[in-house]
Amino acid sequence: MVVYLIIFVIIIAVFAVFSNKLVTKYPKSKPIIQIILGIAIIILIYLLWESIQEPIRFNKEKDAREQATIQKLKDIRTIQIMYKDKYGSFIGSFDTLIHFVKNDSIGIPKKDYLPGWDSDMYTEKQGIKLGLIKIETAYKMVLDSLKNHLLTKDIDRIRYIPYAADSEFVMGAGEVLTGSKVRVKVFEVYAHYDILLNGMDEQLVINYIDEREKIVKFPGLKVGSLDEATNNTGNWE
Repeated sequence: MVVYLIIFVIIIAVFAVFSNKLVTKYPKSKPIIQIILGIAIIILIYLLWESIQEPIRFNKEKDAREQATIQKLKDIRTIQIMYKDKYGSFIGSFDTLIHFVKNDSIGIPKKDYLPGWDSDMYTEKQGIKLGLIKIETAYKMVLDSLKNHLLTKDIDRIRYIPYAADSEFVMGAGEVLTGSKVRVKVFEVYAHYDILLNGMDEQLVINYIDEREKIVKFPGLKVGSLDEATNNTGNWE
């Protein structure tokens, strides 16, 4: 838009110089030239307005897409953590993750404090050993457990990037060795901005990607990492 504006200003300037010579030579052409200049000024005002409004519209749309994507990444993270709590590792397959949510269950321990239990005399570990605390495990479907924690209601579509048709998040899982020589289970899920912001102003998208790469060293939104232990944080946090 800025380029078009500059070109149009140059055209008007050239036409203004030419029109002065034309009016001097052909005085009767002055009304026509004034009409043309009037139309050109209206177009110029419109282009100026658009040059101001375009980045405003871009940022509004970008923010909406980012927020929807971040919420999905948070939901995926919640499911991944629940999966790891049960099976000891994260998973790199959306098919497996969705099957886990729809068909699997998790154990919820329930403590019963029996007669003779006194928290002033015993720790809970001692109470369990002495039989003063009884622990029973109740099982609940994963989907039921997550109902109040996920904003993604259609779990079958959790793999898809918002506003990007049927483009899927990239997801992986693995293990890294920390600086203290401890092996840690990790996962990552991400969406590149060139997919997330597809269809928006190309130059503004390029500028935004360049800006984000300088800040977070990644051209998109991502949670977790396969290269280091990040405590499953998102690069927007």
